Amino acid sequence: MTEHRTIELRHSRAEGQRPDIIASIDKVRDVLEGLRFGSITLTVHDARVVQIDVTEKTRLTA
Repeated sequence: MTEHRTIELRHSRAEGQRPDIIASIDKVRDVLEGLRFGSITLTVHDARVVQIDVTEKTRLTA
C-alpha cells in the first residue's frame, strides 16, 4: 500500500532570505521523523523549496 502526500510551502519573495531555507529544512526534518519507509521529493522554484511530496510505503507481512 502506498500513501502519497503533498506539502506546499509559502515563502516571501525577498532576495537573499535565509529563513525560508531554515523553514524548509525544519519541515523536511519533521517529515523524516514520521516516515518509516518511503521517499521525499523536493520541488524547487527560483532557488526556493515550494513543495514537498511524501510517498510512504506500508509493509505488510504475510
